[in-house]
Amino acid sequence: MFTRLLTAPSAKHVVGILLGAALSTPAWAQTPPATCPALLKREAPRLQDEKPQDLCQYAGKVVLVVNTASYCGFTSQYKSLETLYSQYRERGLVVLGFPSNDFGSQEPGSNKDIAEFCENTFSVKFPMFAKSRVKAGDASVNPLFAELGQRTGKTPSWNFHKYLISRDGREVQSFGSITDPMSKGVVREVERLLSAAP
Repeated sequence: MFTRLLTAPSAKHVVGILLGAALSTPAWAQTPPATCPALLKREAPRLQDEKPQDLCQYAGKVVLVVNTASYCGFTSQYKSLETLYSQYRERGLVVLGFPSNDFGSQEPGSNKDIAEFCENTFSVKFPMFAKSRVKAGDASVNPLFAELGQRTGKTPSWNFHKYLISRDGREVQSFGSITDPMSKGVVREVERLLSAAP
């Protein structure tokens, strides 16, 4: 007959068990990942290296999509876009910039040139994507802009047209080039969409 000797667990072992229990979240209590809206179910090449990026990584966020240009009268809006992004990113806003040469040939450079301009001139930190066509009617128009135009009935007529998308992708608003990203109207809508339940 064998007798098993039971030893008391060490203090270190007990602390480990308690920490493990405290840190583990039961499956029923975990927040499920946000469902990717149809608008974001696509890829776009990143500006800096043209590596494809899944836009579903922004699911559950309020998204501001903007067509940009480096040599436009509205180029100073980069500063407002960066201010808006830095002010609201922790609450769930993301700004997505899409350079385009469609209007006035005001974005003639390469993706590398554009990336350097954005970083060196405006210290842009929000995600930027490779240059694309955004003008309605163009056979090679960026599919995201084509769908945003269909959803709102408004398409870019110049650089720095803005689309504001709700967290679930159901609500899309359009703001023309002349509307500054830090204007009261845009900020009010950003705050309203951020406050809405996801």
